Amino acid sequence: MSAKLVILDRDGVINQDSDNYVKSLDEWIAYPTAIEAIARLHRAGWRVAVATNQSGIARGYYDENVLADMHRYLRSLVHAAGGELAHIAYCPHGPDDDCQCRKPLPGMLHEIRQALDLPSLEGSWMVGDSLRDIQAGEAAGCRQALVLTGKGKRTLDKHPEIEASRVEVFEDLAAFSDWLLAPPSV
Repeated sequence: MSAKLVILDRDGVINQDSDNYVKSLDEWIAYPTAIEAIARLHRAGWRVAVATNQSGIARGYYDENVLADMHRYLRSLVHAAGGELAHIAYCPHGPDDDCQCRKPLPGMLHEIRQALDLPSLEGSWMVGDSLRDIQAGEAAGCRQALVLTGKGKRTLDKHPEIEASRVEVFEDLAAFSDWLLAPPSV
């Protein structure tokens, strides 16, 4: 039986991204349609989790307390919209730290699978705005979707082969949710 699970990248999918990192709660600006999309998925019986690289911690731009504040705020917005996040996994390491959790490796996705007591991620979705999100989803056995918010358009321009692959492409998280929750056509 496949899991009804959607795993989301954070920056660029749920909230505005920055090439200079999202370093504080003041800089963490949610896409309103993304918060509602998460809530709608939850109300429709899907579990929603987050897997986010946060190398700004390793780089000294912010600490884990600041990240915890951002995630508390994210959870409160989703809750206020009538939804819930099942788990938030993050990688605090830098690209040269040789960890197993930093995307494109699937470590965080496996953490989510274990935290939610799932036998596999078959049937789950990994939704992101970068090639490494897609690669992590593929490595973990998830279906993959690319959103064009955040770095998504840049990713698609740099990797046009994505459109010819099995990766689904959407304008934003709301469009993905609309598609996923649409009744099957007869």
